[in-house]
Amino acid sequence: MPNLYFTRDPFASAGNGVILNKMYSVTRNRETIYAEYIFNYHPDFKDKLDKYYDRYLPYHIEGGDVLNLNSHTLAVGISQRTEAAAIDELAKNCFKDPNCKIDTILAFNIPESRAFMHLDTVFTQIDIDKFTYHPGIMDTLEVFEITKNEDNLDEVRVIKKEGSLENILEEYLGIDITLIPCAGGDKIASEREQWNDGTNTLCIAPGVVVVYNRNNITNEVLREKGIKVIEMNSAELSRGRGGPRCMSMPLERED
Repeated sequence: MPNLYFTRDPFASAGNGVILNKMYSVTRNRETIYAEYIFNYHPDFKDKLDKYYDRYLPYHIEGGDVLNLNSHTLAVGISQRTEAAAIDELAKNCFKDPNCKIDTILAFNIPESRAFMHLDTVFTQIDIDKFTYHPGIMDTLEVFEITKNEDNLDEVRVIKKEGSLENILEEYLGIDITLIPCAGGDKIASEREQWNDGTNTLCIAPGVVVVYNRNNITNEVLREKGIKVIEMNSAELSRGRGGPRCMSMPLERED
């Protein structure tokens, strides 16, 4: 029960549908049952949302690794909690669904570490054209483009992307991108504040984010970049290894 405040992990919004996740931990995998019952039986959701992944599939995937970049592009982390094979299954299910607008998935390969549990512990969007990230992933980060295989819908096309993360994001979002490092890039401060979810922001509107107040250096850097920062007291929450984004799961948003 204490894990249930991390509502982002058991299921995730993807485009106009949902992903019911096969969780990394056997214990936590039971949490997805709640979402399964809601989407199967609640009158507000029953038969109204497409399902792009199911908790009964064999490969584990968690919602903290799923970021909607725009209506056509999904970013998914290959991490401690999400397998590459799960991303392949997710991609095939999206591409086969005629109602799904998602035509590209960018797989971010990040180190398998409890400190970097999910993609959103090292990388989140904070404005239409701004992202915050942890500098410690940049030396090893790999990005792969996954698109539909028109010759065989049971397979996908995978291409490793070259170039900087800014250039890759600009290619798919079609705008100039600004990357803002955790704690302004200071090595010691960024390591400390990333551990306390300094890069796990909950963006509630373009340029407006909810963050933990203990990450004072990162929060000040965000303000200097024009971001409106709403601080919350993390108290014991950060000991659970999750930030404000982990404790939210919006189902719809404005274009």
